[in-house]
Amino acid sequence: MGKDVTFFNELQVNGAVREPYRSYNDWFADQDNVRLQTKSKEAEAFFRRTGITFNVYGQSDAEERLIPFDLVPRILSNTEWNRLAKGIAQRVRGINAFLHDIYNRQEIISAGILPKRLIAENDAFLPQMIDFTPPGGVYTHIVGTDIVRTGENDFFVLEDNARTPSGVSYMLENRETMLQMFPELFSKIKVQRVSDYPKNLRLSLEAAAPRHCEGRPCVVVLTPGIHNSAYYEHSFLADQMGVELVEGHDLRVVDGHIAMRTTKGYKVIDVIYRRVDDDFLDPLTFNPDSMLGVPGIMDVYRAGNITITNAPGTGVADDKAIYSYMPEIVEFYTGEKPILKNVETYRCAEPEALQYVLDNLSELVVKEVHGSGGYGMLVGPAASKKELAAFEKKLKAKPANYIAQPTLALSTVPIFTETGLAPRHVDLRPFALVSSSGVDIVPGGLTRVALTEGSLVVNSSQGGGTKDTWVLED
Repeated sequence: MGKDVTFFNELQVNGAVREPYRSYNDWFADQDNVRLQTKSKEAEAFFRRTGITFNVYGQSDAEERLIPFDLVPRILSNTEWNRLAKGIAQRVRGINAFLHDIYNRQEIISAGILPKRLIAENDAFLPQMIDFTPPGGVYTHIVGTDIVRTGENDFFVLEDNARTPSGVSYMLENRETMLQMFPELFSKIKVQRVSDYPKNLRLSLEAAAPRHCEGRPCVVVLTPGIHNSAYYEHSFLADQMGVELVEGHDLRVVDGHIAMRTTKGYKVIDVIYRRVDDDFLDPLTFNPDSMLGVPGIMDVYRAGNITITNAPGTGVADDKAIYSYMPEIVEFYTGEKPILKNVETYRCAEPEALQYVLDNLSELVVKEVHGSGGYGMLVGPAASKKELAAFEKKLKAKPANYIAQPTLALSTVPIFTETGLAPRHVDLRPFALVSSSGVDIVPGGLTRVALTEGSLVVNSSQGGGTKDTWVLED
């Protein structure tokens, strides 16, 4: 991206502080820089003491790492948030309807809107889910939508996370940290709460229980174990919801139901909030070598005796080639024009698009259709000639594995540095809870920030940090 590109500064425009930041900016101007530096170190110590860490796959050292936390909040007005929330709810409804359709009548394919190959050749599509509808017709109980901003009123969806979205624990801990460090700020500025999320998550999961369930549903969180990069989040959410954290070996099939081992024998459970990928969920149905799942769970699921959230097979909606059709998908199922825009996307499986991408590789961002976490992608403007040449070979060998997008001028928000405030690029991942009665979106979400000056990569696995996200009450 050329040096003449201007980025929307969420703090100020033409030297004037924007309305959402005015009260905070007045408070910040009165603060002692040394005190703020001390608070920043306190936050790091708190995160380390609490165990708010993550692992990076593929690294030679197995050391757990802290996600850097920036103490300057990202602030959205109530008006900005309401528009975003409305757009996210519309998109989530469309995704859920799309998943139901492709596992049943496939009307979107019959209508000629989506090419059949994108489903038939998609590794995330599970034939085991065909002609099966989860309780309440909900496939995506928890959705994380990655959103970027390029202007005052210009918000784009960068990608959808409908399989096992992560990061909500950092959103909650970021707020708790800010409340502890700067309680006076929350007296001065009225910020919408995020602390109800665990309670609402549990209520949403309980609402997804099988029809036969009597009394209060028994909910558990299924984790791959302590070596998973998001294990902290699994244990945190189980603790916050007041439910058991279990691993595959804690569960078994008992009389056609799934039961967990307890000190008093096996207890039947009704809802599994799983953080285990599809392929490892049931060794009798998927990967036979999996030690992380429960043998026979898919048979119990299809019999209607357990609810798995999110439903197996929802990963189709995370596919970046499917993403490129999302505006059409949303309109097809909701009958409405999308409120939130997609980023322009080139499908490398199409010869004309592939040629354009090859001709303009140094100006584009190229992603694997099944990729996540910033892995396997090329940021053309930041790539060396050697990296560009290597990626060109990958594209020519397997073009259907990739999509490409223009390099967006991501908005910036202020971060705290030793010399004061400095702008850095950000994205936002709000979290939606879906039940048969509607969509509930926590006000805010996880703001991820590229701490390196000029960097557009915000992923924690690539050196990014996080900050608290404030949605003002009015």
